[in-house]
Amino acid sequence: MKYQIAIIGGGPAGYTAAEAAGKAGLSVVLFEKRSLGGVCLNEGCIPTKTLLYSAKVYDYAKHASKYAVNVPEASFDLGKIVARKSKVVRKLVLGIKAKLTAHQVHIVTGEATIVDKNTIQCGGETYECENLLLCTGSETFIPPIPGVENVDYWTHRDALDNKEVPASLTIVGGGVIGMEFASFFTSLGVQVTVVEMLDEILGGMDKELSAMLRAEYAKKGIKFLLSTKVVGVSKGETGITVSYENADGTGTVTADKLLMSVGRRPVTKGFGLENLNLEWTERRCIKVDEHLQSSVPGVYVCGDLNGVSLLAHTAVREAEVAVHHITGKEDVMSYRAIPGVVYTNPEIAGVGMSEEALQAAGIPYRAVKLPMAYSGRFVAENEGVKSVCKVLTAEDGTVLGAHMLGNPASELIVLAGMAIEDGKTIEDWKRYVFPHPTVGEIFREL
Repeated sequence: MKYQIAIIGGGPAGYTAAEAAGKAGLSVVLFEKRSLGGVCLNEGCIPTKTLLYSAKVYDYAKHASKYAVNVPEASFDLGKIVARKSKVVRKLVLGIKAKLTAHQVHIVTGEATIVDKNTIQCGGETYECENLLLCTGSETFIPPIPGVENVDYWTHRDALDNKEVPASLTIVGGGVIGMEFASFFTSLGVQVTVVEMLDEILGGMDKELSAMLRAEYAKKGIKFLLSTKVVGVSKGETGITVSYENADGTGTVTADKLLMSVGRRPVTKGFGLENLNLEWTERRCIKVDEHLQSSVPGVYVCGDLNGVSLLAHTAVREAEVAVHHITGKEDVMSYRAIPGVVYTNPEIAGVGMSEEALQAAGIPYRAVKLPMAYSGRFVAENEGVKSVCKVLTAEDGTVLGAHMLGNPASELIVLAGMAIEDGKTIEDWKRYVFPHPTVGEIFREL
């Protein structure tokens, strides 16, 4: 069986590339060993947002009196929340399959093995291809903490399928995954402790806004242990105990459950990658060019596997660029304006450069900040919520970065991303007519 494009991995990069290539009239075979949609759709982006939305609705119900609405004895059913999550995932997986089938993509379920750049084996069959796209994604990384192998800890996958509400939860890792689960379980009344090795949660996001978000969640009852290293984990009669050390000395925290969320790493083993002899970077990531092509002509690496940006939306764009290069359409990948979003309540989002990055690079900049309360719509819908919109500009007004705390930051940050990508200035926003009242009008107020 011969194909113009073979794709290993059916996550955001893989299914996007398959659909784009199919639309372009190319013959495509897509290999996926589990379910279409990859980690993002099955056990990441979509299921977590589904759970978080249920938690947000429950929060609104509990605090409805702020908006002159009485909701007596608001309650939730975690089993039904998880069931709804699974229903949403199934619906979207079927949708992806339908789109790929409509574009004549041959979907093969099984573990693919690379023989060489033009040959793949799967399920006893041999497939030949002119171009090979590697989109194998990433996996949870568990650090070698003493004792961790002897306790029944959660990964994000376990937390997503859990149907019983623990009384307490310790989360090791205050990054995006850790904070989203901290938000979810706090809303359900769980006592949450977040242990983070860095001096602030959400490393990579704007520090000032991250600190504001942390303060909001501290008010909700989350205990944060920053600049804290976990040195041991053990199981006892009262729960799972995490031993740690920081500037104040040593200590322990015990909880019913332990969630490990220290990060993810690219999947590089188990599919014959070593048979391609690809060039690697100093950071042990596969080296790719602006078209996502590796050092071996005809072999492209998209998504988490190339290690540039472990985000689903980055993977989607990378896949488009790779297919465009194969089909001869002029296009290059830009990482200048990749949005980052944390779907807590309130949401936090950023795009472009942060103040910390600009300072480290010695780039002169100006920070313009406004409370989101400058938007009438925001005031109407957010009672007693602290929020801010911060835009960082060059001396000539060109937008270099933007960071937002407050709902719906996830929907608005793309406005700043477009300005950064296109080299716009802060004044350019004033030339556009924004619908009123909307929270997005905040950009015209800067």
